[in-house]
Amino acid sequence: MGSARLHCRRRSHHVAPPHSSRPRRLRKGLIAVTRNLLKPFLSVVPFCLFLLMDIYWKYETRPSCDAESCTPSEYLRHQKSIMKSQRNALLIAAALILYWLLFSVTSLLVKIEQLNQRLEKLKNRD
Repeated sequence: MGSARLHCRRRSHHVAPPHSSRPRRLRKGLIAVTRNLLKPFLSVVPFCLFLLMDIYWKYETRPSCDAESCTPSEYLRHQKSIMKSQRNALLIAAALILYWLLFSVTSLLVKIEQLNQRLEKLKNRD
């Protein structure tokens, strides 16, 4: 009976690491969902470029408004316009960085999964 236990221990040593199939399936599902969402989210990139052109156009065509040459309401409107442009620029940067991060991480996870599958095939072949 002691040899049977020893034999089982040896056998479990050569088997692939004990990964639960649930986390693996969950990870595969999340990767698949993220990859499928990245395709429609690609429309964010042209929209960001459009917003950048709009910010540039507003910057180039805006009238110069100093505190002395404008009424207080015009000056306030001018300052609000500048603040909105800065906010939009930050939102554009955040959206592009988020998209790039999602794309990069998803691509890396897909490559890792492919390498894991290759390792499993090589282990099974030997």
